[in-house]
Amino acid sequence: MTRLWLIRHGPTHAKRMVGWTDLPADLSDTAALARLSAALPQAPVVSSDLIRATATADAIQGTRPRLPHEQPLREFHYGDWENRAFDAIDSPELRSYFERPGAQRAPGGESWNDVSDRVYRALNRLAHGRDLIVVAHMGVILTLWARAQGITPYQALGQKIDNLSLTRIDWTAGQMVAHRANHCP
Repeated sequence: MTRLWLIRHGPTHAKRMVGWTDLPADLSDTAALARLSAALPQAPVVSSDLIRATATADAIQGTRPRLPHEQPLREFHYGDWENRAFDAIDSPELRSYFERPGAQRAPGGESWNDVSDRVYRALNRLAHGRDLIVVAHMGVILTLWARAQGITPYQALGQKIDNLSLTRIDWTAGQMVAHRANHCP
């Protein structure tokens, strides 16, 4: 069994669709980072390759071993909506993307199913019966939460995942059991 310790990166404060856009995280809340690091086991740390995740992983790593960054742990790719203000892209297509997540892709981007599959494959490769700290993004965590809870993507979108929060999921032979979501130590 692998215990996944899923951390959402620090805030970007962006008020737009940020998926693969490489924005830095605000890591000025050093007390929150210290509490988060103290709540984690002595286990390898892996992160998405986007700077907001890598910098957050650096901030909580301490003496833990670090694995190479993993591009498959990136946030959703929003394609033509990427890095655009919400009011500039508001449309029936955008609303449908979030109201009926699954196979529908963002124009030039990814669907829920695309992201869920790539994240699942990456963690299936990384889960080796040990604890693993994963610093990633809200969408990545929600796709795993949906699988672990056996809920629909739409239901998973109702689960809050704050910046610098901890979500715990156990992974055994590709099967997941959810323990805690959005914990802020």
